[in-house]
Amino acid sequence: MIILICVIVVLIVLVGMYFTYNNKEVSLRKEINAQRGKIESVHDKMWKVIQQKAEVSEQYRETFEKIYPELISGRYANDGNNAMKWIQEANPDFDTSLYKDLQQAIEIQREYFNNAQTRMLDVIKERETLLEQYPAKWFISNKEKIEYEVISSTKTKSTITTGIDDEVNVFGKK
Repeated sequence: MIILICVIVVLIVLVGMYFTYNNKEVSLRKEINAQRGKIESVHDKMWKVIQQKAEVSEQYRETFEKIYPELISGRYANDGNNAMKWIQEANPDFDTSLYKDLQQAIEIQREYFNNAQTRMLDVIKERETLLEQYPAKWFISNKEKIEYEVISSTKTKSTITTGIDDEVNVFGKK
């Protein structure tokens, strides 16, 4: 009788482990699939925000370049005391805050994108670890590898491939 009870307890524990580990693997796989969508969404938002803020900044610059000469020429066209007026008056200034805002948006949006990709890699690592560790590896039925290619730049891919990163010219001028 004691042997039968021990066998039943062991079977219950094994069945419980089977469901626990498989449910964990399913949960991680679902999170990975959801993270793919999140990465796409974050990437899309990142480029839209950067592009639209850049367009606003460029439109402001173009408008300022267009109206500034007209403002100045209208003020001083018929007056012989132009130099004195120029010194005394407060002339319109080109506001660079839009460029600071654009720079901050680029940095923030890139960080969101980086975080989304990092989260994906963390979840994949967690799943792969679960698939390789004992006793989980005995119980998990879906051991299909999940592929993910990190979204990166040509420069970064080249640096990783060659192992060389000696270009330090930020603005690309030679």
